[in-house]
Amino acid sequence: MTSLHLQHLSKHYGATQAVQDVSLACTSASRVAIVGPSGSGKTTLLRMIAGFEHPDQGSITLNGQTLAADGKALPAHLRGIGYVAQDGALFPHLTVADNIGFGLQLKGAERQRRIAELLDMVALDQAMLQRWPHQLSGGQQQRIALARALAQQPRLMLLDEPFSALDTGLRAAMRKMVAQLLGDAGITAILVTHDQAEALSFADQLAVMRQGRLIQSGSPQQLYSQPADEATALFLGEAVILPARIHQGKAECGLGTIAVNNSQFSGEARIMLRPEQLGLELTDSAQCQAQARVLECDFGGHDSLIDLQLPHDNTVLQLRTSSWNLPSPGSMVGIAVQGRAHLLPA
Repeated sequence: MTSLHLQHLSKHYGATQAVQDVSLACTSASRVAIVGPSGSGKTTLLRMIAGFEHPDQGSITLNGQTLAADGKALPAHLRGIGYVAQDGALFPHLTVADNIGFGLQLKGAERQRRIAELLDMVALDQAMLQRWPHQLSGGQQQRIALARALAQQPRLMLLDEPFSALDTGLRAAMRKMVAQLLGDAGITAILVTHDQAEALSFADQLAVMRQGRLIQSGSPQQLYSQPADEATALFLGEAVILPARIHQGKAECGLGTIAVNNSQFSGEARIMLRPEQLGLELTDSAQCQAQARVLECDFGGHDSLIDLQLPHDNTVLQLRTSSWNLPSPGSMVGIAVQGRAHLLPA
């Protein structure tokens, strides 16, 4: 069942077009991540879904109910949508208990029982209920904000960069906890983030925006391995982009002859490989498609960056590899290619 439908959404601020003709469908209980550079329109899109902004054109429907269309919009508080902001946005004058219970219609013991249940859901101790927001860490504040949003039993949860202010280790733990919690509750979630790794890890469905447009959507694996264009390829991670001549599913390039994921196209093109598809061999091996000269090794502890020059056309590649047994600058190494290269659209 499709939970959320966005159809041809557009939004202007004066002469600036923040969102242009965006259509996207999110299935029930899925986790969707919207990524893009600053100014790409991802936060504006989220705010239109929440009801904080109204689209100039297009429609929004949730479980068959129209939230916005034809210049009319359902108020935010009637949409049944939870919203967690980047800073948590807790009320500083209310205790943790009152923050979580804000908006609950329950009274007395039943209200306190529900607040305690919600605190348990976000894995926090009951002793925190009488604390004030300024007495909480960043991670604790985000958990309280999530509990407050869950209190309304939302049909849809919107997460606006909720982990960006947290330390790296805490960010990963919070991301896993939130994904598990929303999955157990069967709540559809949409995460807006500028962190590509976070989006790839969190989402069942990934949507990439640029200059107000939806460039590509699909599974994280699909977008990572088959990006719609070179800009998307580089936005989602490190990539090796090479010119090539394509014929019968093979590419002739600086790495020799390698397979591509398109057997129909013939002619000049550009191909993409992810760095993890390229393996270094310090000795000559039949597995290697090409030889390269080591220009420089930048030691980085767990892994290192190596600059390689391909003798065929003097192309310089930068690969990340294990720091154990690094080659010496000036030496020759073999390059083995795993899998197929992705043919980038012209």
